[in-house]
Amino acid sequence: MRKEEIITELKKSDQNFVTIAIADIDGVLRGKTISRKKFLKSLENHIGFCDVIFGWDTEDKSYEETSATGWHTGYPDGEISLDLKTFRKCSWNNDLPIVLADFSPSEKISGICPRTLLKKISEKAKEMGFSATYSCEFEWYNFQETPQSLAEKKGIDPTPMTPGMFGYSVLRASQKGEFYNDLLTHLPDFGIPLEVLHLETGDGVYEAAIEHADVLEAADRSVLFKTAVKEIASRHQITASFMAKWNVALPGSSGHIHQSLWDLDRNRNLFFDPSEENKMSRLMRQFIAGQLTCLPAILPMYAPTVNSYKRLVEGSWAPTSVSWGMDNRTTALRVINVDEDSMRLETRVPGADANPYLSMAASLASGLFGIENELALDLPVTRGSDYKRGNKHPLPKNLHEATERMKTSEFPSALFGDSFTDHFIKTREWEWKEFNGSVTDWEMKRYFEII
Repeated sequence: MRKEEIITELKKSDQNFVTIAIADIDGVLRGKTISRKKFLKSLENHIGFCDVIFGWDTEDKSYEETSATGWHTGYPDGEISLDLKTFRKCSWNNDLPIVLADFSPSEKISGICPRTLLKKISEKAKEMGFSATYSCEFEWYNFQETPQSLAEKKGIDPTPMTPGMFGYSVLRASQKGEFYNDLLTHLPDFGIPLEVLHLETGDGVYEAAIEHADVLEAADRSVLFKTAVKEIASRHQITASFMAKWNVALPGSSGHIHQSLWDLDRNRNLFFDPSEENKMSRLMRQFIAGQLTCLPAILPMYAPTVNSYKRLVEGSWAPTSVSWGMDNRTTALRVINVDEDSMRLETRVPGADANPYLSMAASLASGLFGIENELALDLPVTRGSDYKRGNKHPLPKNLHEATERMKTSEFPSALFGDSFTDHFIKTREWEWKEFNGSVTDWEMKRYFEII
């Protein structure tokens, strides 16, 4: 909808409020609901938003030693810009409108905004003559819990929505038909068109594939998808979790990225060349080489939490090394080469816990790096199980190791700029410090009585 159409519709409607929201460094939407009058006024003037949303973690604890924002800045309001292209109505919530926003370019804080970062990299792709087409598929677990019941359990041992491993089950979907059908109804109405929704293997786990779009729209859809699923689930007394690995005995939850580069008119898939081996164009091979080269140094962009690395283990449908293969689900990168329309690269490293703006920014920036530097795809295609392959290039094993790798590499600043890179690294160091300063249930069970 164009700006004029939105204004006309709001003035005619009975809707008196609009939600505005910004995704924080972890991809969590932070927002507020403002009056229709204030919203319409903000379209002509500016509107402020506290920059603390980039200065705290998921528990609202303020980061230490970050320069862009913190107690030392006083957490001021920054001017934000509303992106009316993201205007949607929450059909499950009385059609309450929502609009995504960024901090204005004139604001210092905009340099660490995940959505702004992706916009810059998308613009770079266009300047190079490419239209970046992306989509994301998510796996997530659903639990028969409410925030209150989880608090009473201290967040331990949640009850799965349905029991047992039953992937692609039509029966299980029908047994929670009201929730399942609400997802099928409300998500497309919310501007998140689905290609697929089905049960995955695991207790109460679903998988959804979102239709492809321009990379920024794809990331917007992904962030809004996670929030929408959580909101719709809560109306059925269900908690939806996008944690990467909630149970060591069950598969993890992925957030795979599908991507391709097209010409600016979106008429030709530049990854496709029927005259080349596996139909992979030279451009695609350079793009893959760029991702593989940068991957170990930017892994926290794909795997941002302590828990992320519990998913990246052998036999878990997740990668463990710098690797690529043709239609291979054990490698970091999977090439899908059926025909020109569907020719694409699947980056299988991100979990469902990744910030879509950052994981897509990382994949696109590193792919463009490969094209700019005409990198050769030296690593051979992996055939069969990558878990059994010798002479591997393993990924960092935990968030601390991955963050240290990122901190000592020149790639992150070259790809994302000094301001964002410095801030993001400090937030991941904070995440590790918070984890290291806690006593886990595992420690209590193992040591409390016996040691």
